[in-house]
This record gives sequence, structure tokens and C-alpha cells, in this order.
Amino acid sequence: MYAVALAPDAQLRPLEPWQAEEFLAHMDRAREGIDPFIPFAARNADLDAARATLQGYADRQAQDTGRIYGIWREGVLVGGAMFVHFDAAMGNCEIGVWSEPAGQGRGLVTAAVRALLGYAFEERGMQRAEWWSSTRNERSRAVAQRLGMRLDGTLRSYFPHNGVRHDKEVWSMLASEWPGAPRS
Repeated sequence: MYAVALAPDAQLRPLEPWQAEEFLAHMDRAREGIDPFIPFAARNADLDAARATLQGYADRQAQDTGRIYGIWREGVLVGGAMFVHFDAAMGNCEIGVWSEPAGQGRGLVTAAVRALLGYAFEERGMQRAEWWSSTRNERSRAVAQRLGMRLDGTLRSYFPHNGVRHDKEVWSMLASEWPGAPRS
């Protein structure tokens, strides 16, 4: 197992099926803040669903098409980051995140995304990383902006959730824009 330090008291680590109970308890704490924007927490409302989500990402990791990581602060799972999509052949990926209140306001999500971007661009040779978020999710937009992503556009009335059609912003960063990219 490995861990990436995000702060003196926080780590980014793989989130695996055997951690389904911990993941479910975390989803229960995070649900209220996540559910207005995406169905991720609502889909993980019981142990079977939580286990299925983590197993699905384990399967996707084995196929090199997606991965999921947890953010632990002081030993407690408080958020996560994932490669929602990972297409090594095309050189494109999408990163997603979530957190509960105990994981917010400390820069942990931004640090986790920075770690995933570094992996995608520096280790895997990806050319484009995307970030999709509801236009109503100001915290998500702020992460994209802090990392220097560019707004590609807005998909109007793109996603129905909780009886509301959400507009989705698509942000991206290219390998050439990554701070670790070679300069000519």
C-alpha cells in the first residue's frame, strides 16, 4: 500500500472494496453536501452499494480505465478523488472529487487533484485532464481555478438530478500547461 501526503495530518490512499464499511460511514457524513450536485452519495446509501462502487473502481483500475482514492485526515476518511474516466490510448482523463465537512477548507481536495494531475501527466503521459462540475457547485469551480484549469465551456441543461436540470462546466488542463511540463 502507498500513501501520498497531502498535509502533515492527511493522506491520499487507494480506496478499496474491503473498506466499504468505512466508505459508507463517510458517505453518510458527506451526503448532504454532495447530493445537491451529483448522485454519487445517494448511490452509496447502503453497504452493498458502497461495496459495489469500490469493486467497480477496482475492476476499472485493473482495466486501466479508472481509479478511486480516499483522503484520510487524522486517520478518518473525509473525502476522495478519482479518475472518473482514464483513457491511456487517447491520452485523456477526467478527475472527480468529493468531501465531507471535516475535509473542507484545508486544501486537501486541491492537493489530491494536484497529485492525480501529476500522475496523469508525468507518469502516464496523458495529454488532457478534464474536470466536470455543476455550475451550482462553487467549491468545485474554485478547485479548477486554483489549479489553473481553463473553462472550455458550459453544457446547458446537461444533467438531471433531484428534479433539477444542471448545467455542467467542462474545465481542462493540457499536458503543456501542467507546471511540471518541459519548457522550450
